Amino acid sequence: VQLQASGGGLVQAGDSLRLSCAASGRAVSIGVTGWFRQAPGKERELVSAIRWSANSRHYADSVKGRFTISRDKVDNTVYLQMNNLKPEDTAVYYCAATTSRLIVSTLFQSGAYEYWGQGTQVTVSS
Repeated sequence: VQLQASGGGLVQAGDSLRLSCAASGRAVSIGVTGWFRQAPGKERELVSAIRWSANSRHYADSVKGRFTISRDKVDNTVYLQMNNLKPEDTAVYYCAATTSRLIVSTLFQSGAYEYWGQGTQVTVSS
């Protein structure tokens, strides 16, 4: 499985961005796709994840109500719509995938994902 992330950029607080994660290769084997982010000096954290078979969506508390994860089954792309962006959302965002059917308690663990895309920078100015 190969993942290609795109859509980052420089925006002002309150603006929106949409990140895309296009999967290729054995994309049909994907069980979960997640979006992680890592700010300078901080650990990588899960922002949102979608479990493909259950179509269940999960969010970090810090982004609930502002971010929406979705999936296009036709082209195997997962999107992260980010609204009302805040300066604290500034980070490198990574998409990740696993062929495992993760339980909810493991969704937030970066080690549970075996495939990673390149990062895309999101910078939110105040």
